[in-house]
Amino acid sequence: MRTFCKTLTGAFLCLTFSCAQAQSPVRGQEAIRLNQLGFYPNAAKIAVVVGEHQGGKFLLKTADQAKTVHTGQLSESKPAELSKRPTRVADFSSFNTPGTYVLEIPGVGQSYAFEIKPDVHKELAAASVKGFYFQRTATDLPEQYAGKWHRPAGHPDDKVLVHPSAATAQRPAGTVISSSKGWYDAGDYNKYIVNSGITMGTLLSAYEDFPGFFRAQNLNIPESNNTVPDLLDESLWNLRWMLTMQDPHDGGVYHKLTNPAFDGIIMPHQATGPRYVVQKGTAAALDFAAVMAQASRVYRGFSKEFPGLADSCLTAAVRAWDWARKNPKVAYEQDALNKSFDPDVSTGAYGDCDFTDEFIWAAAELYTTTKQDSYYKAVTMLPDPKMPLPSWPQVRLLGYYTLLRHKDKAGAVALQDLPEIRKRLLQMADGMVAGASQGAYKTVMGRVAQDYIWGSSSVAANQGIALIQAYQLTNDKKYLQAALSNLDYLLGRNAVGYSFVTGYGDKATLNPHHRPSMADGVKEPVPGLLSGGTNGQANKQDKCEGYTATSPDEMYLDVDCSYASNEIAINWNAPLVYLAGALEALQQKAGFAANLKK
Repeated sequence: MRTFCKTLTGAFLCLTFSCAQAQSPVRGQEAIRLNQLGFYPNAAKIAVVVGEHQGGKFLLKTADQAKTVHTGQLSESKPAELSKRPTRVADFSSFNTPGTYVLEIPGVGQSYAFEIKPDVHKELAAASVKGFYFQRTATDLPEQYAGKWHRPAGHPDDKVLVHPSAATAQRPAGTVISSSKGWYDAGDYNKYIVNSGITMGTLLSAYEDFPGFFRAQNLNIPESNNTVPDLLDESLWNLRWMLTMQDPHDGGVYHKLTNPAFDGIIMPHQATGPRYVVQKGTAAALDFAAVMAQASRVYRGFSKEFPGLADSCLTAAVRAWDWARKNPKVAYEQDALNKSFDPDVSTGAYGDCDFTDEFIWAAAELYTTTKQDSYYKAVTMLPDPKMPLPSWPQVRLLGYYTLLRHKDKAGAVALQDLPEIRKRLLQMADGMVAGASQGAYKTVMGRVAQDYIWGSSSVAANQGIALIQAYQLTNDKKYLQAALSNLDYLLGRNAVGYSFVTGYGDKATLNPHHRPSMADGVKEPVPGLLSGGTNGQANKQDKCEGYTATSPDEMYLDVDCSYASNEIAINWNAPLVYLAGALEALQQKAGFAANLKK
């Protein structure tokens, strides 16, 4: 979903069984919904059995089915909140012996094989970051790093035109600029500052919260084995592009770099049409300012490797902030733009009308980086009691996360608000946790129809991040367990039984709406990408044939024409990076087992 103001339009080489692609299921696998990768030894271990059956006991068996290692009793049948399908729960949390197992339900069948081990999500955590490498523009992806998904460079973007909507006296329409690097935004080949904003903010926050974990991660990208964490090397590919999107003459930031229309289903190097930078806007400037202020903090720790980068980022942030203060209401309205300028632009709009949240995020980042009270005082940090979950048009909570993350170094001007921000965040987290254990799938995600929007997988992941933030503030195990339940949701414990991460799980998304995966001639999709997931309005939004579901929690098609339920996007992958990385990082700490134990 990329339009907000008006109409809603629209190789990490696998080395273990967990990367297997979808195969013909054996009896029971479709009915038994569980995290298809597995479980931490001392965490909750839950499977949900869907459909009419008599219930009774369940058996946990070794993968070869030669030995039963645990038995238990299924719960009473309960209708799912939205579809009303009967569900029963198999809870085998008390079993904690590492190994590979299957769950057998007499009269139903067996589950997919899964593991119990301490670092069960380690490969997933790495692959979710590596997914960004596969989205790089302007560079070859050699087989050494990309495996079977290797490809030539696409979109060098070294000769980009200034669109008439972005023209100034210093840069008139048709001016040629270089705006190279960056990531393809989603299943298409364009680059958008607004969506890069929340993406970069989430990735840099993951590093700020768990630097030790990400320093140890090796992704097999060209920069691996240098002195910089791979997450930051990968993020730098996009940061360098973002810096080129600022007009050096006035500090404004172009909204996007795009073709006039979406490319066809072709490989990146085959798409050679003209590209434009389009209209400066307030949202782009503020998202840019927030990212650059945060990047200045993060990359200052690597001044030897990147001399001057931190200073350049901060200078860019201040200039973008100043432009936004002078131009506080410049919305990107694509329909209006097309009435005034040629060529028409019909790619993702990412149009927003309310910039209150962008001002809050940018002010919080600039204040935290510079310690200058003027940034904090320039906004009303708590304009209302709401704590909206982060999404590309709603970034307020990213600012609150930053203020709480750096609370020990906050000045007096912020200290007066921090207790209230903390209280509201914990109230939000408590609201998520309340009732989750009584839900049909025992996850925070998915008990209400409102969760099933375009990109619902990112709702689950962003809920997980909020819960991790609450855990970091309180050390209360209920938040950590709830966050883990949402990762279980993303990996198969959901109403459609899919793992929504390409390449991870026996029934994982196989046909995402992703141009390279559709055009490269490789059966398996690029791995480590998070499908948008179940969308209650998908059948009305993409007109893809094959929808039969009527319940919002089941409205999903694993076919590439279903861009409303099965596209990928960088702003969906970023919270998966945070959630999987955070859980892996925390499980490495002493006491994590006790925190996750029921």
